[in-house]
Amino acid sequence: MSRTNIAVVVGSLRHDSLNRKFVRAIEKLAPVDWTFTHLEIGNLPLYNQDDDGKPADSVTKLKTAIQSANGLMFATPEYNRSISGVMKNALDHASRPYGQNAWAGKPAGIVGVSVGATGTGLAQQHLRNILAYLDVPTLGQPEVFIQAKDSLFDAEGNIGEASKKFAQGWMDKYVAWVTRHVN
Repeated sequence: MSRTNIAVVVGSLRHDSLNRKFVRAIEKLAPVDWTFTHLEIGNLPLYNQDDDGKPADSVTKLKTAIQSANGLMFATPEYNRSISGVMKNALDHASRPYGQNAWAGKPAGIVGVSVGATGTGLAQQHLRNILAYLDVPTLGQPEVFIQAKDSLFDAEGNIGEASKKFAQGWMDKYVAWVTRHVN
């Protein structure tokens, strides 16, 4: 049986990140032959074009992990109506130098959780603009703008009953999206 490996980028470094928790829960809704590799982005130096010829080990490791993945999943918080600086830094590193874009062609899905009523809608739109430029085919529907409420997760950290049907529907569409682009 062939495994599908998804590289996961969580745009929050916070230990108890809602987005990290959501991704860990939604991964359980994927097919059993799917694996999820969470990419480390907090240890990347700030992007500097002067370093393109000799990237840090953390940058090389990031690009290698992306290149070996079948697809991408982004979980973005919303910071000041956009994506986090650490996510933008990772996007820049893995897309450079020009002509060596590790993201290109990898099918992606975007999710986001926030305490705000609009979820992460604006951050996701900014991320979609960046991914379009980076040649990343991104699942358009359904969109996942989740407002964190007490019922979002159950006691074991799974998706709560109130959101499970929606989350499973998104995962099913995402699986079909990745499968369509990989096969």
